[in-house]
Parts: sequence; structure tokens; C-alpha cells
Amino acid sequence: MDTAEEPTDASLGLPPGFALIAEDPELGPAVASCLAEVEKQLRGAISNSDPLADATSRHLVEAGGKRIRPLLTILASHLGDSTRPEVVQAAVVVELTHLATLYHDDVMDSAPYRRGAPTAHEVWGNSVAILTGDLIFARASILVSELGGEALGIQARTFERLCLGQLHETVGPREGQDALEHYLSVIADKTGSLVAASGQLGALFADTPREIIDVMVSYGEKVGVAFQLADDVIDVTGLKVKSGKAPGTDLREGVPTLPVILLRRAAAEGDASAADVIALVDGDLASDDALAEAVAAVRSHPQTQEAWAFAQRWADDAVVALDPLPDSVVKQALASFAQAVVSREV
Repeated sequence: MDTAEEPTDASLGLPPGFALIAEDPELGPAVASCLAEVEKQLRGAISNSDPLADATSRHLVEAGGKRIRPLLTILASHLGDSTRPEVVQAAVVVELTHLATLYHDDVMDSAPYRRGAPTAHEVWGNSVAILTGDLIFARASILVSELGGEALGIQARTFERLCLGQLHETVGPREGQDALEHYLSVIADKTGSLVAASGQLGALFADTPREIIDVMVSYGEKVGVAFQLADDVIDVTGLKVKSGKAPGTDLREGVPTLPVILLRRAAAEGDASAADVIALVDGDLASDDALAEAVAAVRSHPQTQEAWAFAQRWADDAVVALDPLPDSVVKQALASFAQAVVSREV
């Protein structure tokens, strides 16, 4: 779910979906202070006495990032006692976990760039990149072990889902399994699980009631899926400035995404125009001209608009999940973020 740098609020460096936080005279400075401490501890957590391990571990941290997961941890903590030191440590844990998965994902996807910089495997090779991801996850595990058994359980179950999501994406749907069902389960595991854990840990260490923790789990899962759905549609609509990837990267690599899944379903049901687009998608996309033609065809087909609507429904469900929370700036900001992930203001 992480891509190139996005526009941010000028005063705090927050994604625009969280503009309400920046405008609040009490919450804004508190969140900014916590994020600064997260960044400090994050860099400390990945530092190594070994020069190679230090350079490879710092590679993605220094490339930047939106830090959405630690931000959700911090925001969730403001539903309770946000001053507890465990909150910042939990925020560092979720970002370290996210970073570790990026090293692995980039090897799996043979991605040449991440956050505008050459990926670690392009610089040091696949083995070093994989081991760096493992090393960063080890650091996250050390930190989460200090937070106690419940946090350790959340982390372990989340990492299990991250691995299963990547495994299932790699092998594809089981025989007879619906392609859309498989796709949704993959992105729920690969993206939704860690976003959900981010809010869950923030609420847990702010000592909020169990029902509030459950709200953040439900919200995080749904908003994470909405984010990835939108990201996949963006890839085939050619909005490189928003996604950080060249338009059609997923098409060229044969990665199943929502617009193509919906197009295949429509073609199987007899939609001739969808079948024509699928013929382009399944053709030789090695040349830039062929890829551009396929991207344009997918972008202009009505099934892509249906894909946007599908992502929007997940965002709307994320907002509904917040209903049990009392009205507050935090609740409003979380709702705004859910909508912003689809409009891709963030």
C-alpha cells in the first residue's frame, strides 16, 4: 500500500485527509510531537554497528514515506490516554513491520524503484534485500516483545496474514475459487491487516474500552482495503503522479487488479467491448505503445468506473464502522481519511 510521496498539509506534513488534525490547536501540536518522536525512534531502531546492515536498513527510511500507519496508531491513542509512552513504541513497531514487508515485496515484484529511489535489491541484490527485511522485522519483534503479550500476539497474527497474503497472491486462486473473492482476501491480508493493527495498538495502549479497540480494527481493515483498491485502479488509469508507478505497471506484469477482474467477468458474461479490452491486456505489452493502448482501453471502459465505485463502497463502510465512536476531531479526521484514500488526495 505504500507508494511515492504525496501532497501533505504544509504545517504538519500530514496527508490532506488529516487536515482537520492540523487545524486543531491542541490535537495538531500533540500529533506533530508524537510523529517527530516516532521518526527519531524509528531511525534509532534501524541503526546498526555493522556498516552494510546500517546502510541497507536506512535505505527506505531515508527515502521518506507518508507514515500513515504510525499516524493511525497515534490518532487512535487520542481516543483514550495518548500520553502513555507505549503508544509511540507501538507506532514505531507498525512502521518497522511495514518497511520490512516492502523489502520483501520489491524482490517478489522485481520492482526497480520505491519512493523515487532504486530498490534495495537493485543496489545490493536479492539476498541482501531479503535479509534486510528480516533484520528490520527482527527489530520490530524486539520492540513489540517489550510491549507485552497482547501486543506480541497482535503482531504475530498480523505478520502471519502478511505472509499468507503474499503467498496467495503468488500462487493465485484455488481451483474453482472466484477471482474477485481471492483478490479481496489477498489485499485484506497484505494491506488491511497492518492498517487494522496500527489502530488496534494505538487504542490498546491508550487504555480505551474494548469496544473502541474493536472499532479501530474494523475501520482499519476496511480503509486498508479501500486504499489498495484505489491504488490498483490508479495504476490502470494512468495517474502516475498519484501512484508513483508508471501507468500500466500491473498490466504489464500480469498482476490481477480490480478493473481487470471486473473486465474478465464482464467478458465471460458476453460483453464484447470488455472482451476486446481483455484481448489487449492479454497481448504482448512489452512495448510502450502497446502498454499505452491497453491502459487507455481499460481506463475508458465502464468497468473501470465500476471499480472506482467498488473502492468507494469500502471507504463508505470504513466511515460507518466509526459510528460507535463519540463525536470528536479524531473521528472526523478518520472519516475524512477514508474518503481521501479513494479520491486519492493521500
